[in-house]
Amino acid sequence: MWFLSLAGLIILWAVFAWYAQSRSLPSPWQVASAIFTEARSGELFFHMSATLLRVLAAFIVAMVIGSAIGLLLGTNRKLNHFFDPWVILFLNIPALVIIVLSFIWFGLNEVAAIGAVALNKIPNVIVTVREGAKALDPAFAEMGRVFKFSRLKMLRHVILPQLQPYIAAATRSGISLIWKIVLVVELLGRSNGVGFQIHLYFQLFDVATILAYTLVFVAVMLVVEYVVLQPLENHSRRWRKSHA
Repeated sequence: MWFLSLAGLIILWAVFAWYAQSRSLPSPWQVASAIFTEARSGELFFHMSATLLRVLAAFIVAMVIGSAIGLLLGTNRKLNHFFDPWVILFLNIPALVIIVLSFIWFGLNEVAAIGAVALNKIPNVIVTVREGAKALDPAFAEMGRVFKFSRLKMLRHVILPQLQPYIAAATRSGISLIWKIVLVVELLGRSNGVGFQIHLYFQLFDVATILAYTLVFVAVMLVVEYVVLQPLENHSRRWRKSHA
C-alpha cells in the first residue's frame, strides 16, 4: 500500500511539473538526475556524512546530559522546584537564537555547531525523562535496597528498565528535531553538510539539486526511523506490557 501511495505522489508531482514548466518546480527525473550527478562526483556522500556525524554527536550529547538531569530532577522535588523555571526558559528560547549566540560566543567551529544543536534538544529530553522518573515504582526501589543493590546495579536493573519507554520517546522526538536544526546550523555557520549545500544551490536557484539533497537526507532519516527507532519503541512497550 505504501508503494502505491508513494507512486501516486510521484505521478502527481510529475504532472504539476509538466504543467508548470518552470525551474522552480523540477520534474522527478530532473531531481533523480541531480542525485546521480552529485553522487557520481562524491559531493553527496561527503556532505551527507558530515551532516550525519553532527546529528549523531549532538544526539548523544543531548540524550546523555538531558537524561541525567531529567532523572535527577524527577527524583528530587526540591531540585525540580528550583530548576523548573530554567527548564521552561530553555524550552522557549528559539533555536535560531541559540545557534546565533553559540557562533558569536564560541566561533564558527564544530564545537559551537554541535553544542548549539544539543542545547536545543536537552530541555525536551529533561522534560520527558523527568516525567518518567516521577512515575518510578517505589516497590522496585525497595526491592533493590532489600537485596543491597549497588548504585550502578540499581540504575541498570531497576531505574533504566522503567525509564526505557520515556527514553525511547525522547529518542524518536530527538532525532526528528536534531536533524532539522543541524541543517540550520550548517546553513548559518559551516562550510560543509547538507544545510550548506542547500544554501549554496539556493543562491544558484538550482531547485533540482536542493530537492536532491533534501530527498536523500529524508530517505536516510526514514531508514533510521523504521530500522532503529520504531523497533526500540516496540521493545520498550513490550517491557511495559509484561509488567502491567
